[in-house]
Amino acid sequence: MKPGNNLVEEIDSDETERILNCAAAVDVAKASGMVCIRRPHPSIEGRRLSRVWEVESTTNSILALGEDLVALGVERVVLESTSDYWRPFFYLLEAVGLTVWLVNARDVKQVTGRPKTDKLDALWLAKLNERGMLRPSFVPPREIRALRDYTRLRTELVEERSRHKQRIEKLLENALIKLSSVATDLLGVSARAMIEALIAGERNPKVLADLARGKLNAKRAALLEALTGRFDDHHADLAQLLLEPDRRLHRQDRRLTTRIEQLVAELPEPSPPAGRQPSTPAREVPVEHDPDVDRLTTVERLDEIPGIAERAAQIIIAEVGLDMAQFPTPAHLVSWAKLSPKTIQSGPRSKVGKTGKGNRYLKGVLGEVATAPPRRTPSSASVTGVSCAAVASNEPSSPSPDRSS
Repeated sequence: MKPGNNLVEEIDSDETERILNCAAAVDVAKASGMVCIRRPHPSIEGRRLSRVWEVESTTNSILALGEDLVALGVERVVLESTSDYWRPFFYLLEAVGLTVWLVNARDVKQVTGRPKTDKLDALWLAKLNERGMLRPSFVPPREIRALRDYTRLRTELVEERSRHKQRIEKLLENALIKLSSVATDLLGVSARAMIEALIAGERNPKVLADLARGKLNAKRAALLEALTGRFDDHHADLAQLLLEPDRRLHRQDRRLTTRIEQLVAELPEPSPPAGRQPSTPAREVPVEHDPDVDRLTTVERLDEIPGIAERAAQIIIAEVGLDMAQFPTPAHLVSWAKLSPKTIQSGPRSKVGKTGKGNRYLKGVLGEVATAPPRRTPSSASVTGVSCAAVASNEPSSPSPDRSS
């Protein structure tokens, strides 16, 4: 029907809207949390009764709170995402069997003109909870959370090593040593040997250039020029101070990588979400199925994708998890990762908004994957005889780009 010149459109929402009989919310702070329970009034029909009290953010207090909420028949508890203070409430209340939602603070902001107190915040959060007006944030299961702690710490240590490398490069430039202009990796085997020789007192460019190995050995003439400078004792002292934490960070990186590999190996193999239909390929090109594909682990399957190496696969698993039922469609996952700009439409005008901040660890590794340089040799798809990209598009396999994390 067309009233006037406008089309009337009916939108069928697939969400079941119902008011919870007994809902709870916790306004989280560092040392305590303000708890609010909303339930039907015992004597007045149609009225709701709110009970608000404060609970300390200690293990015993939260466990006692969980037992009380279970006894009262609370159907769902909502927590506002506040720094890391929500973690003990979420983990412990979930452990006693309660359904716990972590919600974005942006979604529960106070209405304009409403006084701002902890009690009113908890009451407002409970009202939104009982009416189903909130969306839960994705919180992975315990084993994925443990893996995430290791991969995030490794990422931060790699970033710290990069900062040390930049400091060493700046120090060498100050000493008129242009080693970074010739060597691709300033802390590679050859470059590190030259820096350590400089620290030990060697100043002869020919002797230093003889320490080059591999491809760097072919750049001898450029090395002689780059290693001619004014490196003195105070530069050597500073370089030694910068190399010591780098060695420590390198050892920690290897230790973390070993532990991450163990945790990934202990994860159960994921099963496809129930009811999810596989996407229909654009072109029907027959591809010979290799039975070895079915025996690949999750990391190996991700490693088959052009641009993804083992480290990148580990980070993706740690940030996204193995249960893809959390994301109804691939588009939901892309939107959750903040890689898809939002659509803003008002009247006849429509424009593209920002993507948002999102998960910096996931966005960082996906950005590196997208810009991975190509290579001439085939990827690890040679293990199975067919590339993941070819399987996805039903095209014959071909050499794929290099995978780097």
